Amino acid sequence: MAFNSIKDGEFTKTIYNMVTSYTYLYHYFVMLEMFSVSFKQIKDERYHDAITTLVTIVDANPTSKAGLSLLGYCCFQIQDFFNAASCYEQLYSLYSEQEEYKLYWAQSLYEAGLYGSSLKVCNQIVDPKLKGKVLKLEAAIRFAEDDLAAAMNTVNACFALSSTNDVDTLVNMGCIRFKEEDYSRALVKFQSAVHVSGFEPQLLYNVAVCHYKMKEYAPAIKSIADIIERGIRDHPELSVGMATEGLEVRSVGNTLALHKSALVEAFNLKAATEYQLKNFEGAKEALTDMPPRLESELDPVTLHNMALLTADANPSESFDKLQFLLLQQVTQMQQQLENPESRLTGAGPLVCPPETFANLLLLYCKYEYFDLAADLMAEHADLTYKHLSPYVFDFLEALITQQTSPEEAFAKFDALCVRYGETVRRTGTNLKEARRQQSSHAISAAGLAHEQAMETYLPVLMNQAKIYWDRENYVQVEKLFRQSAELCGDADVWRLNVAHTLFMQENKFREATSFYEPLVKQNYDNILDVSAVVLANLCVCYLVTSQNEEAEELLRKLEKEEEQKSLENPQSKFFHLSIVNLVIGTLYCSKGNYEFGISRVIKSLEPYHQKLGTDTWFYAKRCLMSLLENMAKQVVVVKDSILDDILQFLDSCQFYGREVQTILENPTAVNLNVSSARFTVTYEARIIKCLLLQIIRN
Repeated sequence: MAFNSIKDGEFTKTIYNMVTSYTYLYHYFVMLEMFSVSFKQIKDERYHDAITTLVTIVDANPTSKAGLSLLGYCCFQIQDFFNAASCYEQLYSLYSEQEEYKLYWAQSLYEAGLYGSSLKVCNQIVDPKLKGKVLKLEAAIRFAEDDLAAAMNTVNACFALSSTNDVDTLVNMGCIRFKEEDYSRALVKFQSAVHVSGFEPQLLYNVAVCHYKMKEYAPAIKSIADIIERGIRDHPELSVGMATEGLEVRSVGNTLALHKSALVEAFNLKAATEYQLKNFEGAKEALTDMPPRLESELDPVTLHNMALLTADANPSESFDKLQFLLLQQVTQMQQQLENPESRLTGAGPLVCPPETFANLLLLYCKYEYFDLAADLMAEHADLTYKHLSPYVFDFLEALITQQTSPEEAFAKFDALCVRYGETVRRTGTNLKEARRQQSSHAISAAGLAHEQAMETYLPVLMNQAKIYWDRENYVQVEKLFRQSAELCGDADVWRLNVAHTLFMQENKFREATSFYEPLVKQNYDNILDVSAVVLANLCVCYLVTSQNEEAEELLRKLEKEEEQKSLENPQSKFFHLSIVNLVIGTLYCSKGNYEFGISRVIKSLEPYHQKLGTDTWFYAKRCLMSLLENMAKQVVVVKDSILDDILQFLDSCQFYGREVQTILENPTAVNLNVSSARFTVTYEARIIKCLLLQIIRN
């Protein structure tokens, strides 16, 4: 058999081609396997793992269309918008005939906050099939830049291209109306979007926010409840409410499922709604019901709300949280100055709620750190003009001025009272006219306007009166309140402060009773919701005006309510009855009747493990020290039985007061060790006992 001869060179070439083919097939199948793995990871929403796999693919084949496309998608999903933009930019440079990649590139730049670059890319897209999507993106860019007029024109162009039932366009129009503070028209658009698309948590949240802004709290709470109910049913892994029940749960992290469920937004809005309704415990519970996350994982809005709701219990931590948020905004602004196209993206576009600056200033003023407030306003003048309304700015300026020039501050408050008092008078007249016409819509709108006017007027009036109050000029305080009776005589805050003013004059207890009683009776079934100071002052008024039966009935009601609440929640402490007895005891001690007064003080702290606290001990020791001073001066003589009761009382305070601090931590103090044993009830009780024994022996 004859064979054709094969030359050496041809043989080598043949073998080389075969090896190359086998190598190519091997790499091909490896790539297919890696793509298969990445597809599964993406399906399971394990985007970080998918990115690791896809980076290997792209490194091996930098022009891989599928690899770059999937990598850009995964980066977008984890909010790494800069890398997503880089992937889509490469894709467009390699496959310029597909303008979808340019659209994705522009969208990634928009999400990264690079609005100028995004708009520039949008203007380069010429494919008529993408015109509708490009217009929507342009509208979003204009909206983010606060160019509402241009955004509105673009959205109207979207309506011209698509049907009036296009969800995205409806939402865009609703967002513009919302930013214009036209909440009723925004609500209509969001409701239309929900009607077209069906249940969407983010859309329903928008509806709830509109109701909240219009102070329609009932429908807002209903929409929030629908979001939470669906979130619990669809995502049991998010552990909603577990932390409130005291169960130990792990952080669920900031997952895509959490974002899509809108649970974080819903619980924050629920907390805000409960706060507006004065249900502060419900507001705190809303935040603890939220899916558990580490503090480092919290979004700015949640951190801000936590700071506000824990300010009374732990002002130091609240200051820290608000200062941290403000620092993030200052850092962002510095980056924008250095590079106008830069923007922080750590926790999304929002790094600090716009209310943070004003709330931090108001919190400083609440705790009378006026110097810190003044320094903050001077240091951040740009934020002052950006985030403070004219009303808040003028109000804070008057408050801060009060420390150096009370007369000037009084004049500023007086000018504000005249300005906003006219608004209250006008809105009150409109409300009466609406009621006369019996128009439910007009009554609702006029009532909302009048309520808002009162919310601005009352703080100004009260702080103006406080200037006289601090000087103990209660007659002038009363005169100031009488002048404003026409405008706000029906407001509970006004009535309460009038009652306090009459009470402090010590010769108008009957008049004070007439103001205190309605406030107590309207909450008589939930009497523990009434301030303990109000109840205590009312009891004193009863006693001074010889209405002892009414005082005893009020004390019995308090005792019964506290016993019932203690059975329902044994871990909680209730101080209403204790404070009332302390005030009564202090009253009798101030009149020289130490025997009855001290016995009432001792009774006020029983049982000690529930009633002994920083505030209750402060007022109890004042009475004791007053007694010791008068005994040392030999002004009063006390029975031995009373002295034995006092010694036994001090022994009990020593035993139960080891963990009770005698001073509250200064939120702005540095290196103050309030946990020292010297700042405990035990230490002070021993000192008082030692003094008492020395007086007895001498």
